[in-house]
Amino acid sequence: MASAQQPGQPSPQQVTAMQAAMAAEAKKRGMTPQQFQAAQRAQLEADAKKAGLSFEQYINQLKQQAFENHQRQQQLAQQQAAAGQQQPPASPQGQPQQVPINPGAPDPKAIALAKWLRSQDLKTRTCILNGQRKDMFRVKRALRAISSPAYTAASTKKNSLLPPLTDTMPAPEIFKLLPLSLLALRVSKSDPHEGHNHDPPPKSKSKNRVKGLWTVRIEQQQDIAEDLHYVWLWEGPQWRMKLYAVGALALIMTVIMFPLWPVKLRIGVWYLSMGMLGLIGLFFAMAIVRLILFCITVFAVPPGLWLYPNLFEDVGFFDSFRPVWGWQEEKKKKKSKSSKAGKATKDGPEASAPITAPPAASGESSGVRERRHLGPRVEEVEDDD
Repeated sequence: MASAQQPGQPSPQQVTAMQAAMAAEAKKRGMTPQQFQAAQRAQLEADAKKAGLSFEQYINQLKQQAFENHQRQQQLAQQQAAAGQQQPPASPQGQPQQVPINPGAPDPKAIALAKWLRSQDLKTRTCILNGQRKDMFRVKRALRAISSPAYTAASTKKNSLLPPLTDTMPAPEIFKLLPLSLLALRVSKSDPHEGHNHDPPPKSKSKNRVKGLWTVRIEQQQDIAEDLHYVWLWEGPQWRMKLYAVGALALIMTVIMFPLWPVKLRIGVWYLSMGMLGLIGLFFAMAIVRLILFCITVFAVPPGLWLYPNLFEDVGFFDSFRPVWGWQEEKKKKKSKSSKAGKATKDGPEASAPITAPPAASGESSGVRERRHLGPRVEEVEDDD
């Protein structure tokens, strides 16, 4: 009578299938089964040495992990059968792969992978997730980075935690480490006006459109496909924010301890504050003087003269004081002149003679400045490859 099979040991059918798969893989690589086994053993010995274990201990560890995964899959299948759910079939190649998320401590390999990918140019763009700005990237750019020679060189370095890129561990399998450790999750575009009691604003048909911010939400199924988008939840080491916090605290303590400062330093700060107050007072005096001057000239020499006409305009610091003076702009006259010019062009070439304006005071042409308020508009456009 045959002895019962021990738990964790493969059945004869499984052993036969494994030998057939090994022979097919060896034939594909142009090797004999013995050469393929020797190469696999050398790879396992190198991995065991990197992990600081002996070859037997490493093999036993792999067996234990495979047995635990098998037990977990059996329990999951039993639970689904009891609930009346059907096990989803394995997705064929080229279809999105679903990743089960098990919250827990991040894998050190996943953290190393996230650090390396964050240092690469994935052409990230900013999105809004739960009211916070996050970096979003496409899966295909991450897969290209993992398949690049730079990743192979980084993963083969000494004491590197990056998982090596092999036939048994392709780029999608390596990328799975990110959602499994909750370092990056799949998102999709959502409507920011969803749930509101109003219609979304109509999209503008202007050609000068700026790529806007996506409002995204996390998807329940963490699939892996080239055209999908993922968002970074791992921000990396927060040493810069900690340094800013320490600097802000030191600055506050320095201001609080002002009475303990040296006498010369306190006198210098006092003179500096008086100088700043003097500049602010000079600015207000200039604004009052230019207003009084305009009120006088608007009746004496209409349409009125402004001193520093760009003082309160949305321009640079030096442009605020250029030009030194200028005449008040008359918008109604400008509109009437433009309408007359349009009619002249429609009437014919004879009626389109240039209209001569009456002579103005000296410097009027250089002083008049059209004030416009133009700015980019944020609109939604599709993501280009």
